[in-house]
Amino acid sequence: MRRSIITVGVGALLAATLVACSSPSSTPAPSSTGSTEPTATASSPTAAPANDYTGVTLTVWVDQDRYKAVEAAAKQFQTDTHATIKLVTKDNGKMRDEFTTAVPTGKGPDIMAGAHDWLGGLIQNGVVAPVPLGDKAAAFEKVAVEAFTYNGQTYGVPYAIENIALVRNTKLAATAPATWDDLIAAAKGSKVPVALQVSENGDPYHFYPLQTSFGAPVFQQDDTGSYTAELAMGGDPGHKFAEWLAAQGKAKNLVVSMDGDKAKSAFINGNTPFYITGPWSIADIEKAKLDIAVDPIPSAGGQTAAPFSGVQGFYVSSKSANPIAATDFLVNYIATDEVQTQLFEVGNRTPALTSAATAALADDPIAQGFAAVAKDAVPMPSIPEMSAVWTYWGKTEVEIISGKATDPDKAWDDMIAAIQKDLTK
Repeated sequence: MRRSIITVGVGALLAATLVACSSPSSTPAPSSTGSTEPTATASSPTAAPANDYTGVTLTVWVDQDRYKAVEAAAKQFQTDTHATIKLVTKDNGKMRDEFTTAVPTGKGPDIMAGAHDWLGGLIQNGVVAPVPLGDKAAAFEKVAVEAFTYNGQTYGVPYAIENIALVRNTKLAATAPATWDDLIAAAKGSKVPVALQVSENGDPYHFYPLQTSFGAPVFQQDDTGSYTAELAMGGDPGHKFAEWLAAQGKAKNLVVSMDGDKAKSAFINGNTPFYITGPWSIADIEKAKLDIAVDPIPSAGGQTAAPFSGVQGFYVSSKSANPIAATDFLVNYIATDEVQTQLFEVGNRTPALTSAATAALADDPIAQGFAAVAKDAVPMPSIPEMSAVWTYWGKTEVEIISGKATDPDKAWDDMIAAIQKDLTK
């Protein structure tokens, strides 16, 4: 396993960690119930490890699916550095709350695997430390680094990227549609123009690329790629998107009864040539033995349709007694082609490390399709303010599509006002 040099200074890392440690803690969440796995066993140590962490123990929380890939990296780290790594399996659905509760008590892990959109809350609760990537940052896909960036600092080492794209039944549609109108025309005669889930509560996540094609991103981003709390989906671009939603609902191109299961069934059963979904649906589609291609989501508003990207990575606790060793492990042992490829094989999510992605996707045209769309994707906002957006956003989309909101511009403006009110509380 090739080792790279961390180019950040030790003093800078410690200073950043101390700043993170000074943040307030959060309201306690349910207590930890994860099971502890045996400590990874090191083989004979090398004669002259790059860093000697004799006596250092790092505790790492991961879910069961990623345990083996992390275990292999942990064994190599122990061999090279004389450290001990204790791996603990956790339920991914409970890990964030357990981490937030455990870290302020000093009983949390040094490292936790998790989604990038946890970041805002973790920072707000003072439980994660910056993880400077140094010159290694350039080795990752840009969107992966942006996802773990907050106020100009990186707070994690990414390992996987996921996003939605347009999945096309090639027997029903021979070519990829360039625009939304092309898609509707190509689906003429089908029972459903496109399998795009909505549900009764709306689905801003799946609709987001269509919204961004009108130039209406949810929040502004600064020069570092970090999101600000300034809403950006109001005004004329927002109105145009709202009017488009109303028109698509009136034409029955979009229906609010299309939940996730119905969308998948419509595509698998051949009722539509198009399905807007992510890599998590591919296994079921392949079981149905459909010939498919993965294409960019066509623009409805004239601009590039940019979906949200979700990025998985590893965080370092603000209370870790060994932040240098933790960062060394992540930057030099997790951020390698070998480990990121192993993690890709577990979850079919594009590796965040560019070289690993290139190799892993070489013979996989489906994964290549999702990765190509990821280059236009934007990180899902991880700022705490995002929690004020989802409910109003989804509800308004449903009311406009269904025709319940007879004035789409007013409905959109009312949504913006309601979100702004919550943001100022």
